[in-house]
Amino acid sequence: MVKQIILPLVAVMVFIALVGFYYKKSTNLSLPSPTSQASVGVTKKTLMIGDRIIPVEIVSTPELRARGLSGRTSLDQNSGMLFTFEAQNVTPSFWMKDMKIPIDIIWINDAKIVKIDKDIKPPSEGTIDSKLQVYNPGEPIDFVLEVNAGYSVDNDMRVGDSINLSGTF
Repeated sequence: MVKQIILPLVAVMVFIALVGFYYKKSTNLSLPSPTSQASVGVTKKTLMIGDRIIPVEIVSTPELRARGLSGRTSLDQNSGMLFTFEAQNVTPSFWMKDMKIPIDIIWINDAKIVKIDKDIKPPSEGTIDSKLQVYNPGEPIDFVLEVNAGYSVDNDMRVGDSINLSGTF
């Protein structure tokens, strides 16, 4: 009697396991790419520098700031990522951990460019954190704008240029 119950039960369990294994193997599951993940939770707005309108992704939480452009393989041409902070007049440090693309970093205080770090190259793959170069504005700032490398030169951006952030927030 026990064999009559256990044998069919074991057969059903084996069948379910095989179906589950086959389904998992045949289902093409893939993780989202870093590029598609990067804009989750990010607000998109525009800002103006001189007469140039720049679409920006606004990153305003510690988690989004920490991730920044890390892992991204591209940034839309003539666009950027604007980092905002809880307080004004902060002196943050940035590094290029897990960066895949070269960028310009534009440091902004009181709606003016105070410093531009140009053509910052991504680190070599596998660079340990302690060997990564750290970038900072050298003075308090309110915002940081990251754009594709060469954008600041191509658009003749200079320290002292005004930035119109109205409508951005």
